[in-house]
Amino acid sequence: MTARRIWLDVPFAEKDEAKAAGARWDAAAKRWYAPRPGMAALQRWAAAPEVPDLLPGEDRSLGSGLFVDLVPSTCWFTNVRSCVDARDWERLRRMVTRRAQRRCEICGAPEDRTVRRWLEAHERWVYDERSRVQTLRRLICLCTDCHTVTHFGYAQVRGLGARALAHLREVTGMTEAQARRHVEDAFAVWEARSQVVWTLDLSMLTDAGIRLAPPPEAVERAAVAERRLRAEHGTGRW
Repeated sequence: MTARRIWLDVPFAEKDEAKAAGARWDAAAKRWYAPRPGMAALQRWAAAPEVPDLLPGEDRSLGSGLFVDLVPSTCWFTNVRSCVDARDWERLRRMVTRRAQRRCEICGAPEDRTVRRWLEAHERWVYDERSRVQTLRRLICLCTDCHTVTHFGYAQVRGLGARALAHLREVTGMTEAQARRHVEDAFAVWEARSQVVWTLDLSMLTDAGIRLAPPPEAVERAAVAERRLRAEHGTGRW
């Protein structure tokens, strides 16, 4: 009888440290584990309870299909990965990919390392123009290609605009003219929303016991993102 795994919650940034402390990687489960009980060096990564498949108040139908989903500049660095404790992000990411049966929820593609296609968690937000509140309402599992389309501005900065446009057309059936119009409309919405300083509502996470790591203040986000963009890719917009 195979011994039950002693699972760990190891953030990606700490994987080498955990490995050096004796953690092992289960390729099938895509998760680190302790090879035997009582390893004090691994206690810091002891697994917390699994995140429920449906988060409090989550709308799994929000934002169906593939579309360009630009984050206003005043909301940069408010993505879930930036706002959540690293270990809790690992728990969230694992839940999102598991409930999607390890396939992209839009195009159905699985992870494929040979073509550098990964499965990633993406947020769907609701913006209340009157109250100026940006509320998280859904987490969705996307493949790298679909995720690149949603962040089309960032794709352009990285020189992936043509590839993203082609994937948008392939998945949606849009003509090139329709796809370009869709991108233009998305940027128009982005421009308008970027004039507003939004208050972040992550109660969908905190109500599930997820610990937050505060992002930069709203008035600082655009400047922080611009500095990072210039350092990594030169100038451009997301």
